[in-house]
Amino acid sequence: MTDSKDFEVIIIGGSYSGLSAAMSLGRALRRVLIIDSGKPCNRQTPHSHNFITQDGEMPAAIAGKAREQVLQYDTVKFYEGLAVSGRKTKSGFEVETQRGDIFTAKKLIFATGLSDIMPDIKGFAACWGISILHCPYCHGYEVRNQRTGIIANGDAAFHYAQLISNWTKELLLFTNGKSTLTAEQTGRIRKNNIQIIEQEIDFIEHDDGKVQQIKCKDYPAIPLNAIYSGPAFNQHCKIPEILGCELTERGLIKVDVFQKTTIEGVYACGDSCSWRAVSVAVSTGTMAGTALNNELTEKAFNEPEYKADDNHNMTVPEPGEAGMV
Repeated sequence: MTDSKDFEVIIIGGSYSGLSAAMSLGRALRRVLIIDSGKPCNRQTPHSHNFITQDGEMPAAIAGKAREQVLQYDTVKFYEGLAVSGRKTKSGFEVETQRGDIFTAKKLIFATGLSDIMPDIKGFAACWGISILHCPYCHGYEVRNQRTGIIANGDAAFHYAQLISNWTKELLLFTNGKSTLTAEQTGRIRKNNIQIIEQEIDFIEHDDGKVQQIKCKDYPAIPLNAIYSGPAFNQHCKIPEILGCELTERGLIKVDVFQKTTIEGVYACGDSCSWRAVSVAVSTGTMAGTALNNELTEKAFNEPEYKADDNHNMTVPEPGEAGMV
């Protein structure tokens, strides 16, 4: 909890990307508030991979160490709670939490991630992030050369079949109903000895989140060690849309190369706007934090009628001070 209510930057979301942005801003002496509800989308995932120096570490351990390091910077504060609304003000933005606390800032960063929409398949949610995987770069090595399923259809199914074949040749594709693959896609998949099963999936049998077999209606149960799938998703936080931030066709927050959204003063980083990987979340957070600090610095430097005090508050110089006529 923090006693202050006004900051230069509010970061909504305190996982990898939000903490990365906060570190850049804290090291730039910016007064920052991180608001986080403590529910990262990868909380079921036992280990994180493909992140240099942290390969195989528990996701919560990475985030916990990051938070400890970020909060060593005195100007960065942390608020445990859920941000539920936000609005534009004359001086910046106002954010309200579920407990009714209201904070203000000149700029906002959304590091709020995504909410996955689990398909209506018994056992899917329990296995998600454990043995039902979305990314072979993050988890494919651990299930290499094992009997693996893909739950997808159409272009997504073809992409997964093509990609996952690099990690294992024991592949089966479950379209969970009639296939929407093109004839050419179907031919290429079959030429690579990948069986296509079009029956509707009944349930996934598992042992504490570890896939054992998949059972389709009117079809024998098929033993599997892992499954790849990319379920639909929504933005975890609705405030960016409320403020008018544009989304892409995929439903991600639209940002430029500096992580700026389409709304002035609002940035986004992490899963909410980019490819889902811890390393990518960290890099986009760093970009958001440094780009935002650069924006604040340029504004202060090029407006000589104002100056910043030691706390980075803007004050009007008194007549007779240096630089005043």
